[in-house]
Amino acid sequence: MKRKKASNIKASKLRPEVPAAARQTAKDDSEITALALQRGKLSPAMEAYFAKCQEKLGFVPNVLKAYAFDNAKLEAFVGLYNDLMLAPSGLSKLEREMIAVAVSSVNRCYYCLVAHGTAVRALSGDPALGELMVMNYRAARLSKRQRAMLDFATKLTAEPWAIEEDDREGLRKAGFGERDIWDIAAVAGFYNMSNRVASATDMRPNSVYHGQAR
Repeated sequence: MKRKKASNIKASKLRPEVPAAARQTAKDDSEITALALQRGKLSPAMEAYFAKCQEKLGFVPNVLKAYAFDNAKLEAFVGLYNDLMLAPSGLSKLEREMIAVAVSSVNRCYYCLVAHGTAVRALSGDPALGELMVMNYRAARLSKRQRAMLDFATKLTAEPWAIEEDDREGLRKAGFGERDIWDIAAVAGFYNMSNRVASATDMRPNSVYHGQAR
């Protein structure tokens, strides 16, 4: 009897065994949440925002579609997101995305880990950093500033009652100003809220995220 070459055996083990139609992400772009909420009437501003996302990203993030049942809630979510994540801050866009992923890792939020893990990969140009943020940021080779920031954000997530002046002082020693400390707390707080809503509704990330910035 002929023996298979080792290389052939390895290759056969790596072949996908699940048909494309049955893959885990197959319905993520059509069944966005577990709630039967119909899209409401959007304001001209939100219609324009969706069109801008489609133009710049090539898709509308599913989190926006999930909020689209209520225009007021959508506008509030978009306004807060844009202020915290895109407005001028002592924190870079990458640092804010790192906080989003570290917080979401504590909360095990599937949507935010996928979507913001992608953002970390893209902004850093380092695919491995995005994976490290998802799995365990403590294993990443971070600067003292970044490590202090993420330690604070994850402690605020897991044990908010345990935050004391020593924690704030640790951020100051790492080079953060008073406004920066506010921004770290605000970003961490926003994603704790978002994580809980996403988990409660089984919100699914756009399938395109999985292959981006690899």
